[in-house]
Amino acid sequence: MKVLMISKDGKILEEGAAVRRRILDYGKLAEELHIVVIAKNVTVSETVKIADNIFAYPVNFSGPFGYVARGAAAAWRLAAVHHLGAADLVTCQDPFESGLVGWLAAKRFHLKLQLQIHTDFLSPFFRKGSLLNKIRVRLASFLLPRADGVRVVSQRIKESLKRRGYHLRSGPRVVPIFVDVKKIEDAEARVDLRAKYPQFDFVILMASRLTREKNIGMAINVVGKIAERHPGVGLVIVGDGPEQEDLRSQILKQKIGKNIIMENWTEDLPSYYKTADLFLLTSNYEGYGMSVAEAMAAGCPVIMTDVGLAGDVLINGVNGLVVPVGEGGLLEAAILDMMEDQYKRGSFVKKERETIFRLPNKESFLENYQKSWESCVAR
Repeated sequence: MKVLMISKDGKILEEGAAVRRRILDYGKLAEELHIVVIAKNVTVSETVKIADNIFAYPVNFSGPFGYVARGAAAAWRLAAVHHLGAADLVTCQDPFESGLVGWLAAKRFHLKLQLQIHTDFLSPFFRKGSLLNKIRVRLASFLLPRADGVRVVSQRIKESLKRRGYHLRSGPRVVPIFVDVKKIEDAEARVDLRAKYPQFDFVILMASRLTREKNIGMAINVVGKIAERHPGVGLVIVGDGPEQEDLRSQILKQKIGKNIIMENWTEDLPSYYKTADLFLLTSNYEGYGMSVAEAMAAGCPVIMTDVGLAGDVLINGVNGLVVPVGEGGLLEAAILDMMEDQYKRGSFVKKERETIFRLPNKESFLENYQKSWESCVAR
């Protein structure tokens, strides 16, 4: 099977990046895998050979319209040079700009089209995020019924599509993001957050891109209030992103710097999960929530908003706590409950590990991923 992939993830071009390792696995499922990587500030201009049958083609762009124009041009040149008119499939990492590029390429070269959905774009919070997001929702409504197959990463997204009543050519296939549970379980804790920050007697961890939809500002507000009652509470925020300086300013303004630490992103998150007392996710919307699954695999109790894998993998009151999106008061109550009830935390850890080890292993994940391709081609 020859596959053309359209992606926005510039880290595919970085040797050693986690997404690069995933691409190597996907390449094992195809005769050839050609990836048009359309990203901002791309410094690579030449074709990147990732493996004998995997090639990445960097495309720099500015703005969504530049993305579509440059991406389509690159896809067409690629198809002409590599005879991809005889390819089996074009797969796109979102049903928005990437999806539009893929749809144009699929029409021109008579390819089958798969659209992947990694974020819950039908959440009302997604639409409220920006004018561009509103346009993306409209674009997805146009593209999804024209795809030969749709892969979603969570049951939540599948149900959202069902409620919206899209007339899809085939039902969406749920293929969750792969989490190497065993690797996280076996990882050595090289960093101990409790030893690193001895001023804290209860360590809350957050790990994500620092973007608006993660709603980390709400977590900072809540921890500030909790600190008035529990001065030893500490929030460690690990990540980078456009909201970083605004979050630092918020911490300074509220004078809670002694309770909140901001760290740059680290690849050693298993150590952090294993030595924190609680993992927190406060997003307004998520497709899946990989960090939650990783924290569960490491045996860290979790509180999260009702997004992504909540209700599917993490069940409120069974193996963690789920609070409504944007409800700071309920989040505060949930954190206090977890802080003050050690037995509940221990019970959740036991249940979450029972849950997480039922997730598909790597072989099953790749088999399902390949089937999602094959089902499109078979149409």
